[in-house]
Amino acid sequence: MNAIVALCHFCELHGPRTLFCTEVLHSPLPQGAGSGDISGQNEQAEEEEGGIQMSSRIRSHSPAEGASADSSSPGPKKSDMCEASGCRSLAGGHPGYVSHDKETSIKYVSHQHPNHPQLFSIVRQACVRSLSCEVCPGREGPIFFGDEQHGFVFSHTFFIKDSLARGFQRWYSIITIMMDRIYLINSWPFLLGKIRGIIDELQGKALKVFEAEQYGCPQRAQRMNTAFTPFLHQRNGNAARSLTSLTNDENLWACLHTSFAWLLKACGSRLTEKLLEGAPTEDTLVQMEKLADLKEESEGWDGSEEEEKPSSQPDVVEGQELSKCSPETSLMPDCNSWNVAHRRLSVFRSLRHMRQVLGASAFRMLAWHVLMGNQVIWKARDMDLVQSAFDVLQTMLPVGCVRIISYSDQYEEAYRCNFLGLSPHVQIPSHILASEFAVLVEVRTATRSSLYPTLFDEEQSLNKYEFVVTSGSPVAADRVGPTILNKIEAALTNQNLSVDVVDQCLVCLKEEWMNKVKVLFKFTKVDSRPKEDTQKLLSILGAAEEDNVKLLKFWMTGLSKTYKSHLMSTVRSPTSSESRN
Repeated sequence: MNAIVALCHFCELHGPRTLFCTEVLHSPLPQGAGSGDISGQNEQAEEEEGGIQMSSRIRSHSPAEGASADSSSPGPKKSDMCEASGCRSLAGGHPGYVSHDKETSIKYVSHQHPNHPQLFSIVRQACVRSLSCEVCPGREGPIFFGDEQHGFVFSHTFFIKDSLARGFQRWYSIITIMMDRIYLINSWPFLLGKIRGIIDELQGKALKVFEAEQYGCPQRAQRMNTAFTPFLHQRNGNAARSLTSLTNDENLWACLHTSFAWLLKACGSRLTEKLLEGAPTEDTLVQMEKLADLKEESEGWDGSEEEEKPSSQPDVVEGQELSKCSPETSLMPDCNSWNVAHRRLSVFRSLRHMRQVLGASAFRMLAWHVLMGNQVIWKARDMDLVQSAFDVLQTMLPVGCVRIISYSDQYEEAYRCNFLGLSPHVQIPSHILASEFAVLVEVRTATRSSLYPTLFDEEQSLNKYEFVVTSGSPVAADRVGPTILNKIEAALTNQNLSVDVVDQCLVCLKEEWMNKVKVLFKFTKVDSRPKEDTQKLLSILGAAEEDNVKLLKFWMTGLSKTYKSHLMSTVRSPTSSESRN
């Protein structure tokens, strides 16, 4: 966490003073903060101070060379220091403390004051405000203050018992300073609990010393028996004692460094950034609807006896793949006796891979038919190859537009499926072969002259295939095509983009065009606007071309029932309210 934790003290001679602070260094230690040999490097810093356990990943605290309090770092002059070290934590020649977090290469450095002049000014101002004007009722407890220029501060003021102090107690505060206001506010419960634990530990140690001193020499009775002296004279002769004296703990500053370093590390790691998704996409809504339908069907099957009925028609579920072979086909070795390792090689891995195998022109023709909603037919013996082709191609479409019969022993009409896998012996009607609304991909055994080059040596099984793409309406090379197809090809040809990045590009492109589909559906189906207005809308959407219009109309069939019902309900609600009036 990019913050500074500091212990502050209100001195009766000099006012608010910074006693001890711990800061985070993400880079090598600056000159004066010590990057030399660290003593005690092999010790584990797993200590517990104030109920806070130091992480074992942070190495033991140790003095840092050259970080002397007498260095050129900004700080109060010696003349401003209390004679009895009430305003000083570390001795004049003490170099400070450093903890190394080897996991993150972060150093936690503790001194009396920050070495950087700007940080010194920010800590100094926060110290003064925490022990003067920014105080909660009772002068003991947590408070939050700050601004964008000087940082935001979480301050917890408290009292430490001192038998020699005026009122038998001295005033301290522990402050946490950072520039991120939201992060600091969200860390309030964590900081309050941990800092409160440190304070309780300090107060407990000081109370034992106070009670021991009072038992040996009660100050209250002695003061009442002492003649009155002017306050200023008494104050000048009663300099504040150091915190180590008040708590009788010579290792106090080392323990505070350990606690402050752990506090900075733990508070920085407890909050992590997460991707907050917005409204569900259309694909998500469609998938949720399909799961709900399947759940209802399964509940219906559980309540009634299920009878097997032979059917020559394979079942079709939108957005899902169903493989079905005839009894004769299922007994053939072509369906069941493939070697598993060989199957894994005979597949398409991605759209980019398919484009490399088919060639740029054949892939563009195939992708154009897929986006337009035309029927895509694959004829091959290898069912896994056909299935992988459909898995790759359907990534270009919304889930609601996908209807697949992955393998069948007879031709199925286009209204039943837009992806159809057939065995090689199946006859396709001639009017389908000549239709402009269908494309056929035949997977044949390649001759030796047509084997693919060494580009695909790692997948030798694809080399033995020859892919022939035909259609009654071939896409001309100079045809512009839908805008989304051009963007998909640009992403596939950009070798700087990995396969994962291309997949995310597809998701973004589909969402972009599904938003256009939603606007068009609302404009035409719900509001029933005239054709002239629709044409103007298409121009605004950047989809006035013929191919883009066809694509939008096809993708409109993939809208979820949830979205459609929501639109219809919002349209009906004003009418119903007006009729009531």
